[in-house]
Amino acid sequence: MIDVRPFASLGGADHGWLKAKHHFSFASYYDPARMGWGALRVWNDDEIASRSGFPPHPHDNMEIITYVRDGAITHEDSMGNRGRTEAGDVQVMSAGTGVRHSEFNLEGDTTRIFQIWIMPDGRGGDPYWNARSFPKDSRNGEFAVLASGRKGDEDALPIRADARVLGATVKAGESVTYALEPGRHAYLAPAKGRIEVNGVALDARDGAAIRDEAEIVITAREDAEIVMVDSR
Repeated sequence: MIDVRPFASLGGADHGWLKAKHHFSFASYYDPARMGWGALRVWNDDEIASRSGFPPHPHDNMEIITYVRDGAITHEDSMGNRGRTEAGDVQVMSAGTGVRHSEFNLEGDTTRIFQIWIMPDGRGGDPYWNARSFPKDSRNGEFAVLASGRKGDEDALPIRADARVLGATVKAGESVTYALEPGRHAYLAPAKGRIEVNGVALDARDGAAIRDEAEIVITAREDAEIVMVDSR
């Protein structure tokens, strides 16, 4: 089963400094048919204007993954962390018992991100933050595990959930394959480029909710950059 969520059908809001599109119910956007997918709760497609961003605000009991598509994001939190994550790289904040953070675009141009929230397997735990570089040429033609709570994914940024966040770049005419275990949920979006997923067409920034597909074959119709979540 592959349910395509066209970009034009997504909820969202335009705050001037922030243009947000929501793949799932979020803030003032509510759709009872789009409350999440497996443990995946939020997938926001955000465009943040230069010299603007999210002021300090709290979170708890959520795994928050930021995939930077263009530009860079600068993070600060109540744990004393500060870091700049740029295009192609990933940051993870495991909110645990509670944390306050801010995310600002301090660059001269628009920053574009996917912000992904995954529900943890359990509540509590000390909050933490980390970021890593994942060069796009190192995941050309194959999926790299960017963040994970699954055994064997020790090279990925850790999260407290039975889930993986993966990224791949695929050249036009080439394919990448992923085996989806029975009972798991996959959700993917091409950050750039048109693709086909098991023969189903997606444009850039569309979403696809997938289950009961033993193998996911993604073929790029033009050079593409793909992000996917595999969760329980």
